[in-house]
Amino acid sequence: MIDRRPFESLGGADHGWLKARHHFSFASYYDPKRVSHGALRVWNDDEIAPNSGFPPHPHSDMEIITYVREGAITHKDSLGNQGRTPAGDVQVMSAGTGIRHAEYNLEPVTTRIFQIWIEPTRKGGQPAWGAKPFPKADRSGRLVVLASGVEGDDDALPIRADARVLGATLKAGQTIDYPLGQDRRGYLVPAVGAVDVEGVRVGPRDGAAISDVETLHIRALEDAEIVFVDAA
Repeated sequence: MIDRRPFESLGGADHGWLKARHHFSFASYYDPKRVSHGALRVWNDDEIAPNSGFPPHPHSDMEIITYVREGAITHKDSLGNQGRTPAGDVQVMSAGTGIRHAEYNLEPVTTRIFQIWIEPTRKGGQPAWGAKPFPKADRSGRLVVLASGVEGDDDALPIRADARVLGATLKAGQTIDYPLGQDRRGYLVPAVGAVDVEGVRVGPRDGAAISDVETLHIRALEDAEIVFVDAA
């Protein structure tokens, strides 16, 4: 029901300019038990050194969500989109039939992000990119939908997947109940702080793969900031 993945157990790579930890199999890291969780395919915990970043490279048929924890990320792509997404904001790229993009940290400090990849419901489609601020004060004590392909989530960034990406900030002792449903899969990571998920302690940057839960119960053990994916 709850598969806790301690931060220390995650795959990883140190490229000097990039320190990455992988919740799922990615690049040279492969674990047959950690390939995907429903439509969720990638969750990377990236630290990008100042004045460095990912040079232009291609993607197709993937929904890529960037949750900026600290610093800022500057995006450029082959469609002519360009934008800076600072901490607290979220950006989404629907790769569709194919797009080339670059992601740079042009800041004087280390930028820390969660990079989340979700498989789209259908392949193809026109590539797209967008970003939006989500003030942490608005997420205080409640889960706010940041990106979604679910009908009715009009305030979220759109993705082409049967999935939602949500965020919340919690004070120690606060609780949240989320109606996940037993046919859905969840994945939760505290950016900071620790929470109790169905009786399992999940610490900073640990992962929790969740399945077969009708209503998910989350309790903050200390002040915490959480990111959660609900996917088919």
